[in-house]
Amino acid sequence: MTRRSFQRAGEAERRQNLVNATLESISDHGLEGATVRDIAARAGVTGGLIRHYFDGKDQMVQEAYREMLATMTQTAIQAMGAEEGEASDRLRRFIIANLSPPIADPKALSLWAAFISRVRTDEEFGKIHRENYLVILSTVEHMVASLLSQHGSRGENRNARELAIAINGLIDGLWLEASLAGDLFDETRLPDIALTAVEALLGGISLSRNNSREEAQ
Repeated sequence: MTRRSFQRAGEAERRQNLVNATLESISDHGLEGATVRDIAARAGVTGGLIRHYFDGKDQMVQEAYREMLATMTQTAIQAMGAEEGEASDRLRRFIIANLSPPIADPKALSLWAAFISRVRTDEEFGKIHRENYLVILSTVEHMVASLLSQHGSRGENRNARELAIAINGLIDGLWLEASLAGDLFDETRLPDIALTAVEALLGGISLSRNNSREEAQ
């Protein structure tokens, strides 16, 4: 029993190493330039071993896309802190995390740009994209609904979904700015712009940002 569990853990680790190697290869060479041979070399395995874990390059690339999105999303969610915390604090931390490293990062942008063209042409890519988008949207919607309720706007909870869509779109746009031209701004500039805009969308509900510099680090 112990040996079998150890072997399963070893296989999971090797599979994860292959996914990580796929991301590295795509980051360096793009989707077309990332070859199975290069991925195998980066992972320190043979091409034959890769076929034990994946049907081929397409499946490896799909799993790499899933891994990239999941890592970014979980990083932002973990930055929010405990679920029982104040919704305003959690939303503020979520926004700042999305516009700060390691989420806002030139390498992350390069990977996103390589993958995004597949979303409309590859059914599995589209499914992965939608699943992750709905996780983010649900997370933001829950925080927005809590904020509206806490500020006596229970009748406006029907707008939480629309507000979440708008907030997510705002974050996406500023994420591109932070990842593509982050050197033009100090570390709190884009998060502060986002927080001000989100406060306006929320009808003036404050997302206190006295600690935005510390949270961005």
